Amino acid sequence: MNFEFATATRIVFGCGAAKRIGTEAAALGRHAFILTGSRPERSISLMHQLENLHVRHTLFRVVQEPTIELVQAAVRQAVAGNCDLVIGVGGGSVIDAGKAVAALLTNGGDPLDYLEVIGSGRGLERLSAAFIAVPTTAGTGAEVTRNAVLESRAHQVKVSMRSPFMLPRLAVVDPELTFSMPPHLTAATGLDALTQLLEAFVSRAANPLTDAICREGLAHAARSLLPAFNKGDDHAAREGMSLASLFGGLALANARLGAVHGIAGPFGGAFKAPHGAICGRLLPFVVAANLTALYRRASDSPALARFEELAKIITSNSSAGAEDGIIWLRNLCDRLGVPGLSTYGFTLAHTQDLIAKSIRSSSMRGNPIDLTTQELEMK
Repeated sequence: MNFEFATATRIVFGCGAAKRIGTEAAALGRHAFILTGSRPERSISLMHQLENLHVRHTLFRVVQEPTIELVQAAVRQAVAGNCDLVIGVGGGSVIDAGKAVAALLTNGGDPLDYLEVIGSGRGLERLSAAFIAVPTTAGTGAEVTRNAVLESRAHQVKVSMRSPFMLPRLAVVDPELTFSMPPHLTAATGLDALTQLLEAFVSRAANPLTDAICREGLAHAARSLLPAFNKGDDHAAREGMSLASLFGGLALANARLGAVHGIAGPFGGAFKAPHGAICGRLLPFVVAANLTALYRRASDSPALARFEELAKIITSNSSAGAEDGIIWLRNLCDRLGVPGLSTYGFTLAHTQDLIAKSIRSSSMRGNPIDLTTQELEMK
């Protein structure tokens, strides 16, 4: 058995861990380019830490999912300030933007030189500038992944820059930073974490190390998501979801994802919808489609046993079968109030175009079985 495993150079986890960022940053650079989300006040403490340690800083806001144009603008500002360190404090959009900026600071060029599918897909030749990832949501696990998802408005799709050189130098995961997430954001990001763990667990690229991470992460997500949604300051639930998110990132970076993310990327490029909410609503249907395809065309596949084990983990029922897992996932989305895909403007008329774009996604290569166009219609 042969496999590889790669992640951020260091991971610091725990309540209060964010208080250490300034000291860590001072050891990596003298002028920090700080990317924040819609609430830049969250970075005030960090800026004070940097000032006390004589580290200059430039602030850049990411108030939407990162586009090619946004990254281009950020790189121009970072270069103009002669920044030698990048810090991303926010959700997956902020951290993905930070990874792209850090990569372009040392490699030069344009995002389209490196983007998959729509770009040249050129590999990075140099390590990214030092990057510190500080998630304030619990969902994407972007703090430990080697890619950055960017939106191309011109192509109406979301695609990745991807390279081992993009792994953050330091990931600081402080569950306290997630306490202020509103319920709808807790639901969307939490479903993203759950989806990533599930897809990595049944992926054809799974390995013993990612299996162990996924089993632990799935258990945390299954018992923590609803409590975190219902009571935002539930310390145990928030810590559990921060772990689930971190573990999801570790797993997907080393075992690939599947058809849910293969569809969610093009869907998010065509319709303005929260990525995690898309994943959550797609998840039970994709699991059902996978099971049907496996039963019909690959009844001896070990993936079937994975789906059985998955159901037992998320339902906490040792007698559960794969179909029970589908029911549990549907009920979870309903209890979290996740709207249907039609809410975002999707109709059956969009199906064929969405499938055509989805099939080209790199995530599809991790799905436990190659789904046909008819199976992807999920009627």
